[in-house]
Amino acid sequence: MVFSSSLFLLYFLPIFLIVYYATPHKFRNWIILAASIFFYSWGAPKFVFVVIGSVILDFYIIKKMHIIKKLLIKKWLLALSISINVGLLLFFKYANFFVENVNGVLSGIGFTHFKWTEIILPIGISFYTFQTLTYSIDVYRKVHEPLKTVKDYLVYIMLFPQMIAGPIVRFNKIADQIENRQDLETIDNKLLGFFRFVIGLAKKVLIANVMGAQADNIFSFSGDELTTSLAWIGIVAYSLQIYFDFSGYSDMAIGIGRMIGFKFPENFNNPYISRSISEFWRRWHITLSSWMRDYLYIPLGGSRVNNSYRLYFNLWIVFLISGLWHGAAWNFVIWGAYHGLFLILDKMFLLKVLGKIGKYPSIIFTHFVTLVGWVIFRAESYEQVKFYLSKMFVADMSGETIYFDAKFWSIMLIGLIFSFIVAFKPGERLQNIVFYTDFKIKGIIVMAVVSVVLLLLSIGSITSSGFNPFIYFRF
Repeated sequence: MVFSSSLFLLYFLPIFLIVYYATPHKFRNWIILAASIFFYSWGAPKFVFVVIGSVILDFYIIKKMHIIKKLLIKKWLLALSISINVGLLLFFKYANFFVENVNGVLSGIGFTHFKWTEIILPIGISFYTFQTLTYSIDVYRKVHEPLKTVKDYLVYIMLFPQMIAGPIVRFNKIADQIENRQDLETIDNKLLGFFRFVIGLAKKVLIANVMGAQADNIFSFSGDELTTSLAWIGIVAYSLQIYFDFSGYSDMAIGIGRMIGFKFPENFNNPYISRSISEFWRRWHITLSSWMRDYLYIPLGGSRVNNSYRLYFNLWIVFLISGLWHGAAWNFVIWGAYHGLFLILDKMFLLKVLGKIGKYPSIIFTHFVTLVGWVIFRAESYEQVKFYLSKMFVADMSGETIYFDAKFWSIMLIGLIFSFIVAFKPGERLQNIVFYTDFKIKGIIVMAVVSVVLLLLSIGSITSSGFNPFIYFRF
């Protein structure tokens, strides 16, 4: 079940909110837990028992770790918790990838393949694994006390608005809200949460889906079917699809959270107006970038190392792992290495160069680098990466001309406008009004009307189209 489905919009969410608001405060976590288990079971009925079982086990391991006095035993219990959670991630997400590559090597040297039953990837495993890790590490570091009941820990891990695809919510940022959030369950937060949810839904359904349909079509072309102009149209369309798809889902998660008293962190901040790849990663998937920084990059030594080579090594390791986190395939590893390379170049000299050429040229350059990276990310094989990039840069205008309808061009233009408008002062003011203002009565009426219109358009689009993918659902 995804947020942009008629099942969720017309049945699950309204019923959940009615029951939730009608329930006394002390029982509302039980309603959230029941709804979250049902929500997850709808997409992964078998794996839900593995999730619940591992979460319960992890809760008691961390509870024991917290109360025990001996440091050595604390470390062993922390290692046990991390091993269980990372082990599940490695097994379910990367076992197929490992066996495929081992069999490829064995085949190359004339040996027989391993026999292997392919494992189904559980939805959202990367996101909730990172949240279990932040819980155990934060408790070990004494950043926050552990939760008092296993029910509350299950709520933290399985909270349906953000379990499937984030944002990644740090335990220490949300722990107090799990136990008591009455002060945040206000009428204003419910309205603002609804507005944010509908904006995210519209981004996903009205922009990302339209761009994604054509991007999928263009990426399926082979040989002379793909011309240079089509290749550029395809990757621009894909860049808009992945941004509005993922940021739209994050907006919906933040909106639902706000409606029920949770304050989730922002996950995107206009990444396409970045003036460097370093800035891009401060704006794109913010909760992943900050997680990698605090739980991997800094423990490796971060930038406080003896020489630049160790610094570059730390950056590369972090982004290789970040790439692999996105998917069990070599193109994701290459994509991570590609971004790691530009982060190293930023440290070496590129930030100085980009600073000298000015704001808008540096935005154009960074977006160009990002688009090339999206080819690597989107392609299904190394051969397709080479083929697609060659078409982008060889000025091949042969082949049959493909015409796109007015709807496609209009939505692409709207997507580009909303991707870059904040680079200009009027756009920045507009964003602050829509996302960061406590509205007066007039503003609430305007936003309510706009939200209802966008909601009706989105539901109409969902019910009339069979194309409704969610890119990050598989991560």
